[in-house]
Amino acid sequence: MTDDIFTSTYTGLRKREGRVYSDAEVLMLPDIDPSHQYYREWQLRKNSCKKLVQYINKKESGLNILEIGCGNGWLSAQLAIETKSNVTGVDINIVELEQAQKLFQQIPNLNFIEGDIDATKLSDKKFDLILFAASIQYFESLKNILDKALQHLTPEGEIHIVDSKFYPIHDAVLAQERSHQYYQLLGFPEMSDHYFHHTLEELKAFNYRVLYNPSSWTNKILLKKNPFYWIVIKK
Repeated sequence: MTDDIFTSTYTGLRKREGRVYSDAEVLMLPDIDPSHQYYREWQLRKNSCKKLVQYINKKESGLNILEIGCGNGWLSAQLAIETKSNVTGVDINIVELEQAQKLFQQIPNLNFIEGDIDATKLSDKKFDLILFAASIQYFESLKNILDKALQHLTPEGEIHIVDSKFYPIHDAVLAQERSHQYYQLLGFPEMSDHYFHHTLEELKAFNYRVLYNPSSWTNKILLKKNPFYWIVIKK
C-alpha cells in the first residue's frame, strides 16, 4: 500500500471499530467517559503514560523526544506538558496528524511532522528518547525500524516501546491468524498484511531490558491486567 491508501484503509477500519475520536474527546485523553467501549483500554494507557512521565521526570533535564506513530497526538501532548521536554510527533496518517496539529498547536515545545522516521525533516536530528506507543506492530521488520531509530539516538539515548504485545515464537503465528480473521470480519482483510506480531526472540539482537513484563510470576500473582510490555533499548 502507498501511504495514502494505507491511511484511507486504516481510517476506515478505525471508524468501524469506534476508535476515531472527536476533537473534544482527544483533548480529554487519556481520560474518557466510563461508558465508552474502550474505557478499560484507556485506563491502561493512562497508567503507562503516568509511568512514562515519572520515568522522564527523573532525568536531570528536559529531553528531546520523538514519538513515532503519534496518531492524534494525545500522548505527545501529554509528554510536552508534563515533562517540559521538547517533543516531536511523526505519523504517516495525515487525517489524525491534522487533528493533532489543530488541537495542540498552542503547546510551544511540541511539533508534528507528516511522514515516517525517514522524513527529510528528521534526517540530521538526534533524540534522547524515541517512543513507540502502540505503533511498533505496524512495522514489518522490527530489526529495520529499530536500527533506523538507533541512528537517531544521542549517545546515551533510549528507545521505549510501550502499549504493545510481544509473543513467544509459537504464539505469533496463531496471533497473526486471529488478526486476519478479525480484519476479515470487519471488512478490511488487507489490514492483516500491515499488522505484525513481533516476538521476544527478535529483541535479542539489541541491547534491551524489560521494565514491565506482563508474563512475570510477580505480575501474575498480583493479578495485574496490563498485557503489554515496556521495553527499553539502548545503543
